[in-house]
Amino acid sequence: MTAPVRLTPDQFPSHVEGLGKLLAHIVEGGGSLGFLSGLTAAGAADWWRARTPAVESGDLVVWVALDEAGRCVGTVSLGLNHWPNGRHRAEVLKLMVHGSARGQGVARTLLATLERAAAEAGVSLLVLDTETGCPAETLYRKTGWEEAGVIPDYASDPAGVLRPTTLFYKRPGAQAPSAH
Repeated sequence: MTAPVRLTPDQFPSHVEGLGKLLAHIVEGGGSLGFLSGLTAAGAADWWRARTPAVESGDLVVWVALDEAGRCVGTVSLGLNHWPNGRHRAEVLKLMVHGSARGQGVARTLLATLERAAAEAGVSLLVLDTETGCPAETLYRKTGWEEAGVIPDYASDPAGVLRPTTLFYKRPGAQAPSAH
């Protein structure tokens, strides 16, 4: 895998198809990302394409991880908050890693890249949510994220079953607990 690439507004359109394939792959594998089973790569690419204005305005920052063939095997996005009382915080969105690239540190690298960029942008608080009990919870805990709470029946999984969601937060620059 190459180092994560922060997509500029000019680069973003050329990655929409790859991002769509990745999103459809994750949803088909049961990933709870706000979509139901049956999401096609074309439909997922359309969803990403609709994010173009947010990327162009700087409200959404997207990173991709590419394999040696240039295929998108991972992504994460940072949603910036421009409300006067919320400019200090941002949301981590759509952290995804293709099944073929799992266990290789892709998610950790993407998350660390996002956290550094957020800190450099003056963000002092990051938030995210994930399906309670999913493998991502372990990643977030191991990388220093703190649980804020659980909301029951927050979103449905791809099969349409309501699932609880765990909310996490982190202050960029905070050290992850050491592994013992």
